[in-house]
Amino acid sequence: MGANPLIGVIYHWIGGFASATNFIPFRGIKRWSWEVYWLIQGFAAWIVAPLVLCSIFVPHTATILMEAPRHTIYLAMFWGILWGVGGITFGLSIRYLGLALGYAIALGFCTFFGTLMPPIFAGTFGTVLHDRSGQIVLGGLALCLVAIAVNGTAGYLKEHEVTEEEKADAGERDFSFARGLAVAIFAGFMSAFFSVGLSAGKPIGDIARAHLVADGRLDLWQNLPVLIVVLWGGFITNLIWSGILIYKNKSAAEFVGQPGRNPLRAAAVSGNTIAGFDPTDPSLLRLSTKTLIANYFLAALAGVIWYFQFFFYSMGQTKMGHFEFSSWTLHMASIILFATLWGVLLKEWRGTRSRTKMLVTLGVCLLIGSTIVVGYGNYVKTNETAPATISAHK
Repeated sequence: MGANPLIGVIYHWIGGFASATNFIPFRGIKRWSWEVYWLIQGFAAWIVAPLVLCSIFVPHTATILMEAPRHTIYLAMFWGILWGVGGITFGLSIRYLGLALGYAIALGFCTFFGTLMPPIFAGTFGTVLHDRSGQIVLGGLALCLVAIAVNGTAGYLKEHEVTEEEKADAGERDFSFARGLAVAIFAGFMSAFFSVGLSAGKPIGDIARAHLVADGRLDLWQNLPVLIVVLWGGFITNLIWSGILIYKNKSAAEFVGQPGRNPLRAAAVSGNTIAGFDPTDPSLLRLSTKTLIANYFLAALAGVIWYFQFFFYSMGQTKMGHFEFSSWTLHMASIILFATLWGVLLKEWRGTRSRTKMLVTLGVCLLIGSTIVVGYGNYVKTNETAPATISAHK
């Protein structure tokens, strides 16, 4: 199947919606510590979902991974491990900045670094700079940076306009713009290594494509085995960090019903989460079986939803033509867009002035504009290479 940037953009937007939605199930989890439900969602997102869905759409998944060069496996896992550090700190940025602003700033920087790193590591960035279509793509990336600045300004104003009561009601009891900004920049930089991992795992995708074509299947699924390997690395990092916190906080018993704390403060103070309880209350010594099952389900659901972002990302990447590295920009911009809309629905901007709300609206519009510009850059590149390809076959 050939390149089709329009279809690619649609896939990236679906993936962006899935990513922006993945934190929503966390809001329903009752009296569990962050490290407990984070580990469960991570196991569902980074181990179970990739293996199950890849096995459905890509026959001989185990054979493909065995045929892949060992150094490719190890390198993709290494970048996944570094990305895992970004995933951990990304959760902190949501804690300090809220859903909308945390996504906007952390993933804004992730967009910038993640789009540039693959061609820089591959040694092809000079070609991008001198190619007209590459310049258009970089222009879209610059527009995305402007959107980060606009959203950051809105966040700074919000901190000085919203009362502590309004922050608590929106589930933002720990809102801190300065602390959140520092964490978000680091999280964005480290999260960008996922893009590098996908590029490093390209030989795995090539092997998968050969198997798919031989079996008469769509090569649309060729990058699903790559996701398995990169996500293995991410799970290792998160498993280690969650294990450290579980040991430090003595929260292992929460897996079987002991109540705990929720430092992410994902939900409003409603009496349904630990934020609304006194943890020393003897009547709260154990969770009911119904609550425990619901917690497991919601944490796993969050993980599966999270995985679908890269399920559709891998499909969109196959459609973006020669400048597929710009897929990262499209993906990140769509996540920020939908996260901002979730923030509006969850009333995270209630209590701010009209000027601040206008800045948020402007930031969203700029993100949409950056997506259009990057998509157009890919369209130009596809048209540039098509005639040459036709002539080569004559």
